[in-house]
Amino acid sequence: FKGTQVLSRPSPKLQGTPNNLPDLGEVRGQETAKRALEIAAAGGHNLLMSGPPGAGKSMLASRLPSILPPLRPRELLEVSMISSLAGELADGRLTDRRPFRAPHHSASMAALVGGGIKAKPGEVSLAHNGVLFLDELPEFNPQVLDSLRQPLESGEAVIARANHRVSYPARIQLIAAMNPCRCGYAGEPGHQCRRGARCASEYQARVSGPLLDRIDLRIDVPAVTAADLITPTASETSAAVGARVAEARRIQRERFLSLGVSASTNAEAPASVIETIAAPDPGGLQFLHDAAKSLALSARGYHRVLKLARTLADLDGLDTVGRIHLAEALSYRGQDLARQAA
Repeated sequence: FKGTQVLSRPSPKLQGTPNNLPDLGEVRGQETAKRALEIAAAGGHNLLMSGPPGAGKSMLASRLPSILPPLRPRELLEVSMISSLAGELADGRLTDRRPFRAPHHSASMAALVGGGIKAKPGEVSLAHNGVLFLDELPEFNPQVLDSLRQPLESGEAVIARANHRVSYPARIQLIAAMNPCRCGYAGEPGHQCRRGARCASEYQARVSGPLLDRIDLRIDVPAVTAADLITPTASETSAAVGARVAEARRIQRERFLSLGVSASTNAEAPASVIETIAAPDPGGLQFLHDAAKSLALSARGYHRVLKLARTLADLDGLDTVGRIHLAEALSYRGQDLARQAA
């Protein structure tokens, strides 16, 4: 206080980066799913994987943290404050790894969104600036799943109780996995469900349409064949994929900073901004017009296709969104195509 001594700069008590993160190079086959995982990581997009048991859905999801960039200082502070409120900040040590929360499908609404006597943050807030992984998605209570619709749209979880009204940040990336039907093998060659088409339709109906509309990428993850496991094939490591993801996120961050927009990924961009930064070239514009009309895209679905196409262009290092980016973005909304065909 007297100015006779200069205090040393405080050093944060970081846990350090763990060296035992699962690597994406360990996954055999599933090239389409790995491509979708890279796109989801680059733009912060929500992803739904559907496939039979043992196809590798959970294995792929567990490797997402290894390709995500570390938390920036401001993000680290936000994540640490939420963990401290929930009593999960072990020994006061901070980590720059993005949160990865994977609650069991028996979780209640209070556990997922937050609540209780003291209105503590739930899993959706503990996954702030990170990933919320929901395995066996249709096994969750439908009301619990629908409670995620508001946090996914606004980026915050509002808990209103008789004595409390608390708002926690909840900017998350939702990654979900599910089987195509209750028995798990609908659509697989050589398998026929005993209950017929009802087995798949009733099981998938447990996930509401409004929640699905908030998911940018929906992919089928087929079963891995024995040939994929026996034949040695070189697969990209998490370090190689993570470098492309980090570069794409840097491009997005600098773009939004120059525009004065409080967003760091394309998935967080407001609709008015995404229409400007993802304006396609003339060929892409006509293609998008025809696709939106034939697929009957909702307003939210239209903007999410633009966000996804902008991320694809960023991964390619291009300033303009082209027809090829829009076509790939639309291909990841496969359930819209199936609904239109029906």
